[in-house]
Amino acid sequence: MKLSDDITVIKGIGTKTAAPFRRVGVFLVYDLLTYYPSSYKTYPPISDVLDAEDDTAVALCVSIRKLDERYAGGRLMSIGQATVYGAPVQLVWFNNRFLKKMIHPGVRYVFYGKISYRSKIPEIVQPQFFSVRDYEKIIGKKLPVYPKVFGLTDKMIEKAVTNVLYEISVGEYLPQEITERYGLCSIDTAFRDIHFPENDEILAKAQKRIKFDEFFFFMLSQRRLAEEESQVPNTLGRFDLSVADSIKKALPYSLTGGQEKALDDVLSDFNGKYVTQRLIQGDVGSGKTIVAFIAMAVMAENGYVSAIMAPTEVLARQHYVKFMKMTESLRLDIPCVLLTGHVKGKARTAALEEIASGRPMLVIGTHALFQEKVEFHNLGLVITDEQHRFGVKQRESLSSKGEAVFSIVMSATPIPRTLAMIVYQGLNISTITEKPSVRKPLKNALIKPAMRRNAYALFIKEIRAGHQGIIICPLVEPSENAEGENVEEYYERIRRSFPDDITIGKLYGPMPADEKEKAMDDFSSGKTSLIVSTTVIEVGVDVPDATVIMIEDAQKFGLAQLHQLRGRVGRGDAQGYCIFVDTSGAKEPSKRLQILQQSNDGFYLANADLKMRGPGDTFGVRQSGDIAFRLADIYSDSEILHCAWQSVDQIMQEDPSLSKYPELCNHVQELSDRTYSNL
Repeated sequence: MKLSDDITVIKGIGTKTAAPFRRVGVFLVYDLLTYYPSSYKTYPPISDVLDAEDDTAVALCVSIRKLDERYAGGRLMSIGQATVYGAPVQLVWFNNRFLKKMIHPGVRYVFYGKISYRSKIPEIVQPQFFSVRDYEKIIGKKLPVYPKVFGLTDKMIEKAVTNVLYEISVGEYLPQEITERYGLCSIDTAFRDIHFPENDEILAKAQKRIKFDEFFFFMLSQRRLAEEESQVPNTLGRFDLSVADSIKKALPYSLTGGQEKALDDVLSDFNGKYVTQRLIQGDVGSGKTIVAFIAMAVMAENGYVSAIMAPTEVLARQHYVKFMKMTESLRLDIPCVLLTGHVKGKARTAALEEIASGRPMLVIGTHALFQEKVEFHNLGLVITDEQHRFGVKQRESLSSKGEAVFSIVMSATPIPRTLAMIVYQGLNISTITEKPSVRKPLKNALIKPAMRRNAYALFIKEIRAGHQGIIICPLVEPSENAEGENVEEYYERIRRSFPDDITIGKLYGPMPADEKEKAMDDFSSGKTSLIVSTTVIEVGVDVPDATVIMIEDAQKFGLAQLHQLRGRVGRGDAQGYCIFVDTSGAKEPSKRLQILQQSNDGFYLANADLKMRGPGDTFGVRQSGDIAFRLADIYSDSEILHCAWQSVDQIMQEDPSLSKYPELCNHVQELSDRTYSNL
């Protein structure tokens, strides 16, 4: 077995079992090893009395007195309720229709779960149950809990990882001087201990090594790419920039100071001596897209093709429609071409022929743009929107379709400049901090669950006024490993309780691709007026009519992710509202939620988050925009980031070709190959 083998070589994984793995990006053996646990569960000692505090885990050894089963929502959901001998507690299960076959009255079991005293009778919801003998084997062990995947259980993932670790040993690729200098364990040890740590100390060492690697290879790729491009002469000629002034004068609004500065930076690059890469970093709703459009128009007016790559089909289509309208209203004779995975048949053939013609144009698409069949001629500019959704190698592959191609990457992740300069080595950085004056500041509210009725009234009012709404849940469906609102039950609940004139949709990551795109398309087109979604909606939906969003279990999300989510509303000229629902039961809301309620400034929030966060946050609900890192976090792991940066800097100064480090060079190539194998 090799790391580059397909996952079907793993014992127990056939074609059917491989399908849900592939849905979450696990194609190769290496992908499975890097599909890290989202948290760990340590099973406490057995107790036969109810003495745990509220919202803490308990392992209760009791026998069932009575087990009842009923249905809700027209038999859409089964609810099992059990009373037990010896303890005043009720056990509750959702959608487990085989309970009566699995649990027998009078037999002693160990029921594991979090106890809640918020009802009249103490409850354990979705408890796991074991025989006493089986439970005694796992007491005190740290067992992995993996991200929820339709069609897979923790046991199935755990078994697959165990089989891989039994078959192979991962060879070391970092130079020994680096591992010794920073006290890093071997990569093979790190992979074994990240999945099955014996204790917290061993887990911390494994995390440190993997975070170091994530930072190291990202920055190494950025540095090598930047050094290659810094030596590419600008052969496109002296640009006429007058069309930029014409567009700015014709716009129905004035650009902000930040937009003007970012645009000036880009246009200066076009007339510079060398081809450049530039990062345009702007807060949610800061107006990066108009800067991109003007830059692309300048390219077209000077005889070159430009392409913008969006992370989703919906966002690509939205850019296409917006750019078409702008070229028409501004009377620019510049064709726009759309190329995504859903453009097929004659339309796809026509799009490919148009792109290959080399005529000056604006090309808008998804990752479909860098497939081998797509041939560009006279490509002068590549723009990557929401850049952290694409790997460095993916962006490079699109840029390589021309001889001298300028590159712009756009990010809505507000990173403090000192960190941005380290993370984006070699990139020129432009920052947009202001927001267009046409957009009104969001009104934020932090509420308790009892106030949901008032929130629903606001949704109904806004929707009947011609606007749209979004409700975010942290989970897809009820889970034994996590508590919180879930899309499936929430959707059914509000569908029954909201007025019939309000159309409601649902959206979550594991949905089939066609269903997911349709749900997003229905919402962006206005066919759906209210959508219940997981955080998958965080990127890829730009709906100016969306004015109100409610985020359930807000305390479970990271501050940056909450800020990105609320950026989905208030993008038009109407007032926007964001409602954070704190379900923690705490008397005082967390500092993060209070800060979010007080400020809409993403850069202020980023700096506040940097001060508040600590290493212990690593396995909470992950923050967004962390540039495809699976474990590492540029805020709380800034010390490891600096160490990785120093190592990259030293290696690139001493041996930029990596000829002295064959194992490292081979691993860089393997990482590059895996990028393409997963497309």
